[in-house]
Amino acid sequence: MTEAAISRRRFLRASTMAGAAVATVGTLAAPAVLAQAPKLLRMQTSWPESDVFQDMARQYVERVHAMSGGRLKIDLLPAGAVVGAFQVQDACHDGTIDATHTVPVYWYGKNKAASLFGTGPVFGADANQMIAWLYHGGGQEFYRELTQDILGLNIVGFLSFGMPAQPLGWFKSEITDASQLSGLKYRTVGLAADLFQSMGCSVAQLPGGEIVPAMERGVIDGFEFNNPTSDMRFGSQDVAKNYMLASYHQASESFEYIFNRDTFEDLDPDLQAILQYGVEAAHLANYSLAMHQYSEDLEKLSSEHGVNVKRTPDSVLQAQLDAWDKILPPLMEDAYFAKVVDSQKAWCERVVYYTLQNSPDYKLAYQHYFPDKI
Repeated sequence: MTEAAISRRRFLRASTMAGAAVATVGTLAAPAVLAQAPKLLRMQTSWPESDVFQDMARQYVERVHAMSGGRLKIDLLPAGAVVGAFQVQDACHDGTIDATHTVPVYWYGKNKAASLFGTGPVFGADANQMIAWLYHGGGQEFYRELTQDILGLNIVGFLSFGMPAQPLGWFKSEITDASQLSGLKYRTVGLAADLFQSMGCSVAQLPGGEIVPAMERGVIDGFEFNNPTSDMRFGSQDVAKNYMLASYHQASESFEYIFNRDTFEDLDPDLQAILQYGVEAAHLANYSLAMHQYSEDLEKLSSEHGVNVKRTPDSVLQAQLDAWDKILPPLMEDAYFAKVVDSQKAWCERVVYYTLQNSPDYKLAYQHYFPDKI
């Protein structure tokens, strides 16, 4: 080995030792850094622990936990754990809980315009097209105006998961004509209550967990909740055998994620973004789960539980549209309600036109490959 090589090796060894010494001194001199404790949020839903909607809320929580890298932790609780299913918005407002997973119709008693963010009149759009209105048609700002400016609530909220149109519901006898609804004691919520009252029903607004017991006691004669999976888990098939799919009473409902505003705004901006955009991530997760679970459970209701599954007749759908035409004019006397409806109608006129013109006849294709199914 040459002297030059030996000199280079000695230089490198000396440099490494010196660097290690500096690193040791730096380590001793630096203050101890403690791992940041996760921010804990208590979120109560409006759903029983066994409901598929609670599963969907868990999908949101899982995504928030993963994206926050452990900096956010959500303690997810079912309906009734802290407050009743219909009291979650108030509990978020006053800080009793930090967040909730619910639907706007559960607080429409404060302002009927709440139903416009999930269960309003049908102008031809499906639920996902109405979710798009929130993002690109001004709906999110209308929602903020209602909750914060008009109602003065100390909350921040976001909406997602355009639910498939809800069934007309469960009945002792098959509904073949709108006249059968007259005098019926029927469970629904939101503006749908006004709709069915105008069609002659006596309406009871009940949380999901109270529906089947009410049917067993004869408090109600018929009911709707939301979908085949929730309905089956509630035991609907044990109290009625006629299940009428497709209705205009709640054709575009969506989930609502509400946060106490002080708690939300106290978070770091990136954590606020995770809570907000986690709602969008949950939208796809919820929809995918719904397509799988709802279709599977509808088959079980028919094949294993002897349920008579039928589509609501067009004559009943037309009667519902006529009923919407009756109840909307007095509601439109409220300036805020009117401007939201006008916005939705303008959105639907443009967006639904494109969709109907562009969409092929999927039923034709389905019957081509499954000719005996429908």
